[in-house]
Amino acid sequence: MIINKYIQSVVLAFSATFLTGCAVTAAPAKPRVVLQVSDGDAAKWNLALNNAKNVQQEYGGADKVSIEIVAYGPGIGMLKSDATTNNRITEATKSGIQVVACENTMTTQKLTKADMNASISYARSGVVQLMKRQDEGWAYVRP
Repeated sequence: MIINKYIQSVVLAFSATFLTGCAVTAAPAKPRVVLQVSDGDAAKWNLALNNAKNVQQEYGGADKVSIEIVAYGPGIGMLKSDATTNNRITEATKSGIQVVACENTMTTQKLTKADMNASISYARSGVVQLMKRQDEGWAYVRP
């Protein structure tokens, strides 16, 4: 009995040492962040765009991090082609930031894709898009 316990202890100690020394770790996933903008304030939009740009710079470029800005409610107005933020939105999408408009909000506000910045993308529901991204492990920020 004592010998069996001793052998079990040695086997367990050896296994723990061996497995710890040989553990293979997966490469860290590409960082991902989703930002919510539901305010119709140009200053709030500029803050979100600045946050996105800063994240890209901190991680070393657009290919090193995924960034998505989701707009719904009053925030959708800043995605219109005649909005004061139009140039910044286009600039952001060209730099690899995905900007997503809520189609439910657009319907409520009687907006069509023709009214919107040509470089953005769409989700049926902005809130559901945020939920999906969080379920997928994306970091969530609301500036």
